[in-house]
Amino acid sequence: MLKVENIENIKDATILKTAVSLIETHKDRINKIFLPYREQQTIAIQFKNGKTNYYHPVTSESLGEKSASILFFESLLNLHRTLGIPQIGKYIIGTSAIIFFLMLITSGVYIWWKAYANNLKKGFKIKWKAKKKKFNFDLHKVFGINFFIPLLIIAFTGAYFTYNAVYKSALKVFDNSNTHVTNQQKGKNFSTLNDALLNSNETYALRAIYFPKDKTGMYRIRYIEDRFIKAGYRKTKEVEINEKGDMTTLSDFRFDSNSNRIAAQFYPIHIGEIAGICGRILVFISGMIPLVLLITGFRIYKSKKNNVGFKIQDRFAKRY
Repeated sequence: MLKVENIENIKDATILKTAVSLIETHKDRINKIFLPYREQQTIAIQFKNGKTNYYHPVTSESLGEKSASILFFESLLNLHRTLGIPQIGKYIIGTSAIIFFLMLITSGVYIWWKAYANNLKKGFKIKWKAKKKKFNFDLHKVFGINFFIPLLIIAFTGAYFTYNAVYKSALKVFDNSNTHVTNQQKGKNFSTLNDALLNSNETYALRAIYFPKDKTGMYRIRYIEDRFIKAGYRKTKEVEINEKGDMTTLSDFRFDSNSNRIAAQFYPIHIGEIAGICGRILVFISGMIPLVLLITGFRIYKSKKNNVGFKIQDRFAKRY
């Protein structure tokens, strides 16, 4: 990622002025524009030809195109979300997350509880000097039970990105008639689009602008409460603005329904951001645990299978 010195100290008004200046320069060629957010410290412009350029948020100086590291992580993220398979990939990932979620509850934790309900201390203990087979079993049980809750949350929230319509439908049970929903509400009118951008709501920071495909289309603008990683709820706002500056509010966390407020938290929960830097570190470590469980679990299965094979051979030898 490209770094900008003292990015936290740059005033939001300065970033907005730079963004407006870049829009005036490249307006007819822009598809999307992203302002600094999380690790991204630059202003990124995705052009209609598919290329992405990065600009300094103060000087508007061009900092170049996507680096090899950015392209690598984008490919990695695409694999994580869709396995690189268009259309059906996300359903494979989402269904796998649900299966993993159910397996954690119905098999792993249930077996652990049946074995150690009367001696919980033993269920959390690893015998470091034990034989290889016993040590492998201890690793599986201890890592599994210690990371049970983080893995459960990651799997449950991960499936949301595939089956979000189902989740949102279920979450409607938390709605109430007193909730004021900002659905297609007309807001303040501005003289121009640039005027609207420069006079953004102080409650939120401008995050992204999605440009229309033609001159009669609407600009979709997304706001976020905090640009940089911070513990707490993810609060956003989304509006549409036409070329004349007429604004329509599509959503606003402050007035959204409870179901939409909850749904907005699935992403920060999934990546651990809701708990700040510590949460992201926990999710990073937790992401490695399924590999440990897979390897140790396969060894346990293989060991038991070999034992069954030996018993069958012994019975066959005794009989004949």
